[in-house]
Amino acid sequence: MAVIDSAPVPQAGNHGRDIALALGVITILSILFLPIPPFLIDFGLALSLAVSVLILMVALWMQKPLDFTSFPTVLLIVTMLRLSLSIATTRAILSHGNDGVNAAGYVIGGFSNLVMAGDFVIGLIVFLILIVVNFIVITKGATRIAEVGARFTLDAIPGKQMSIDADLSAGVIDDKEAQKRRRELEEESSFFGAMDGASKFVRGDAIAGLLITAINIIGGIAIGYTRHGMSMSESADVFVKLSVGDGLATQIPALIVSLSAGLVVSKGGTRGATDEAVFGQLGAYPRALSVAAVLIGGIGIMPGLPTIPFFILAFAMGSVAYFIPRQRKKLADAAAAAERQVAEAKVEEEKQSIKASLKTPEIELLIGKQLSTRLLTSHQELAFRMGKMRKKFATQYGFVVPEVKLTDDFSIPPKTYQIKIHGTVVAEYQMRVGEVMVLLGNGTIPQIPGEEVREPAFGMRAYSVSEAFAEDLKRERFTFADNLSVLLTHLSEVIRNNLPQLLSYKDMKALIERQDQEYRKLIDEVCTSHISYPGLQAVLKLLLAERISIRNLHLIIEAIAEIAPHVRRTEQIVEHVRIRMAQQICGDLTESGVLKVLRLGNRWDLAFHQALKRDQKGEIREFDIDPRLLEEFGNEMTKAVRQHLDAGERFVLVTAPDARPYVRMIVERLFATLPVLSHVEIARGVEVRVLGSIS
Repeated sequence: MAVIDSAPVPQAGNHGRDIALALGVITILSILFLPIPPFLIDFGLALSLAVSVLILMVALWMQKPLDFTSFPTVLLIVTMLRLSLSIATTRAILSHGNDGVNAAGYVIGGFSNLVMAGDFVIGLIVFLILIVVNFIVITKGATRIAEVGARFTLDAIPGKQMSIDADLSAGVIDDKEAQKRRRELEEESSFFGAMDGASKFVRGDAIAGLLITAINIIGGIAIGYTRHGMSMSESADVFVKLSVGDGLATQIPALIVSLSAGLVVSKGGTRGATDEAVFGQLGAYPRALSVAAVLIGGIGIMPGLPTIPFFILAFAMGSVAYFIPRQRKKLADAAAAAERQVAEAKVEEEKQSIKASLKTPEIELLIGKQLSTRLLTSHQELAFRMGKMRKKFATQYGFVVPEVKLTDDFSIPPKTYQIKIHGTVVAEYQMRVGEVMVLLGNGTIPQIPGEEVREPAFGMRAYSVSEAFAEDLKRERFTFADNLSVLLTHLSEVIRNNLPQLLSYKDMKALIERQDQEYRKLIDEVCTSHISYPGLQAVLKLLLAERISIRNLHLIIEAIAEIAPHVRRTEQIVEHVRIRMAQQICGDLTESGVLKVLRLGNRWDLAFHQALKRDQKGEIREFDIDPRLLEEFGNEMTKAVRQHLDAGERFVLVTAPDARPYVRMIVERLFATLPVLSHVEIARGVEVRVLGSIS
C-alpha cells in the first residue's frame, strides 16, 4: 500500500500532452519498420527542421543551463526522429529512385536543386563540408565541454553541500532556502551528467548521417544499374543527387541541434540570455572596440583589398565604442535617481509610520527656537566639533559613542537646550544668548557689568557678560567660553556621566570582533562556561560607570578569565578586574606623574568595616550602617573634599578593598566624578602624595 500511495498522480491537465508524446515516440519507432509515403516524409523533415530551430532559439534565450534541464531528453527524441526519417528516405530512395529527384519527397528534391545547383559534385562537397563542421568542430568541442563540465560539477558537489549546511547552521538561510539550494544542486549534477551522455547522441548522429549517405549512394547506383536498366553515369547522377539531398535535409537540422548543445554546455556559470551575455561582455570594453575599429580601418586602406566593407565595419565599431560610455552613464544616472527615490520614499514612509515614533535616538540634543537661530551659522561647526568629541571619547574610553541627533524643538523655551539619553531628558539649561561665560572658580568677579551664574557642566561659579566685553576679558586674562563651547562642554560631560547606558550589547559584540583571534576564542570559552555575554557587558558597564576606560579590552578579558571560574557576582569580578588594571587606572588619574590621594580616617575605615555583614564563608552578605553615621560621614567628607576641589586639585579617595564599592556608592551621590580607589589598586611605582584624611 505504501508503494501505491507514494506513486505520483498525473495531473488532469496533462492527459492530452502525455498521450500525444507517447504517440509521437511510437510513431518514430514505427517509421523505422514501416514504409511511409513521400508527403509524410516531407512533413517529417519539415518537423525536424522546425524543432531544431526551436531548440536553437530556446538555447539562445535561456537565462542559465538549468532552465533547459529537459535538453538531453529532447536531444534523444529529435535524434531518433532524424534517424527514423533517414531510414524512411533510404527506403524511398532505393525503392523509387528511378522516378527522379522527387522520388523521396519534395523537401529532398528541393535541397538537391537549391544546394547542388543541378550538379551532384557541388552537393557532395557541400555535404562533406557540413559533416566536417558538425562532426570535427561543433560536436567534438561540445562533447569535450560537456565531459569537463560534468566532471567539475560532480567534484564540486561535496563542497557545495557543506557550504549549504554551514549557511544553514549560521542562520544565513532558512530550511526552505536550504532545500531549494539542495534541489538546484541535484538538478545541476543530474543535468551535466546527462549532457555528458547526450553529447554522444550528437556525435553518433553525425557519424550515422555520413554512413547512411554513403550507403544510399553505393546501394542506389547498384540498384539503378542492376534493377532498373540505367547506365552507370545515369544511375550515379540520380542516386547521388537523391542521397546528398537526403543528407543535407537531415544534416542541417543536426547541425542546428549540435550548435544548440554547444551553446547550452558552453554557457557555464554565465547568467542571462546569450545576447545579453555575449554583447554585454564584448561591449563592456569601449577601448577594445576603438582599437579594433582603427585596425579594421587600417586594413581597409591597404592596396588590393575592398575598402567599403572594412570601412563600414570600422565605422560601426567606432560608433558603438562612442555611444556605450554615454549609454552607461545615462543608465547609471537613471539607476542612481531611482535608488534615491526609493530611499527617500522609504525614509518618508518610516517617518510616517507608527514604528518610527517608537524608535528613540540614543543621544539627542534639542535646541530652542531663539538658540537655534543664534547657532544657525554654527551648525556645521557644531557637527564638526561633535564628531571630534566622539573621536576623543573613542580614544579615551575604548568604544565609539552613538551619533548625536541634533533637533530644533520649538516646544521648549526659546533660549533653552535639552540633552536626552534614550529619549529621557537628563540635562537642561537656559542659555544666555549673545553672552560669554567667565569661569570664576574661587577667583574674583571681573569689573564688568554682568550676572553671576553656575556653569552647567560642573556647577562651577561663573559670570555671564555680553560678548561686547570679550576683548576686555582677554586683556584682564579671564578665562571665558562662548555659547557653543558651553553647550558642547555640557554635552560632553553628560555623555561621560552616561557611558554605561550608551554601551549597548551590539557595541560590546563589535568590540569583541575587533580583538585578535586568540582573545575571541578566550571570550567564547569563558562566556560558554563561567559568564554570559550579558554578564560581560555588565562588567564593562560597571567599569565605565566609574569612568574607567575599556580600551585595553584584552587585559579585561584576561582578568575576567582568571576570576570568573571562582566567583559569580558581577561586583566581585569587577573588583578583581580593577586590581589587574591598577597601572592603567592610576596612570589616567595622575597629574604630572603624581597621584594625589585623600584617605579615609581610621574611624571611618573601622565604621565601614563593621557595617559589612558576612556569611559563614566570609563573603559579604549586606552593608548595614547606622543612618546617623552615614549622615555624619557625608558632612565630613563634603567638607574635606570641597576644600580640595575649590583649590583646583585633582585627587582620588582611598579606602579599604572590601569597603570600596560601598564607599563609592555613597560618594557618587555627592561627588559623581570623584574617583574612589582601594589600597590594592594603587600600582607599584606610582608616586603618591597624601592630601589629608577624612576624620
